[in-house]
Amino acid sequence: MWVPWLKSPTRIRTNNPESPNSDFRCSSFKDVHILFEDDPPKLPHSPVHKSSLLNRVRISASIIRVWAAAYHRPPPNAHNRIVVYYTSLRIVRRTFEDCRAVRSILKGFRVKMDERDLSMDSAFLEELQKITGSKKNLTLPRVFIDGKYVGGADEIRRLHEIGELKRMIEGLALAEPGVCGVCGGHRFVLCEWCNGSHKVYIEKTGFKSCSDCNLNGLNRCSACTSVVF
Repeated sequence: MWVPWLKSPTRIRTNNPESPNSDFRCSSFKDVHILFEDDPPKLPHSPVHKSSLLNRVRISASIIRVWAAAYHRPPPNAHNRIVVYYTSLRIVRRTFEDCRAVRSILKGFRVKMDERDLSMDSAFLEELQKITGSKKNLTLPRVFIDGKYVGGADEIRRLHEIGELKRMIEGLALAEPGVCGVCGGHRFVLCEWCNGSHKVYIEKTGFKSCSDCNLNGLNRCSACTSVVF
């Protein structure tokens, strides 16, 4: 008597295509060699999918930049440099963290960068409103490269991750090494006329607002920036 596991199953064939057993096949001893064959080698993961995905990301980023640039005028004195509108105030933590992260990423490329802090000079706010054509929903930061609008924090992080940001910055003027010896890197200095008080005294009229500085009694450092207001 055959051991049960050695019994060869039968193969049922029929000429009737409608028969439920017409497609039924079972293994026999002649097919046992299939069980000992090695699995077919797995093909290595093709990089085509990754490259195509990367290309789609780049194309999408390019479309977003073109669409966004159509609604933004180029800022003044933005040629051959990066212009960043941001705030150093910590009133809104998310905005402050985004501004700090974007500035850190851009500084890593060591190219000329004009940082325009809206909290230090209200003229930057008016300037940004003219550029965007809106006085509402002005999210920060906003980055311009060679006069072209790139985006905010999310766009800069995304472009940096895929390497597109480095390509966009190539060719810009390099920043001078070290910290400015005049302003210490703050980009603003006290007004020499009012000593930062934004008030001057005139004998005939008394105190009046200083016309040589901003509302904070500051002037942009002429040693590390070429922008004059």
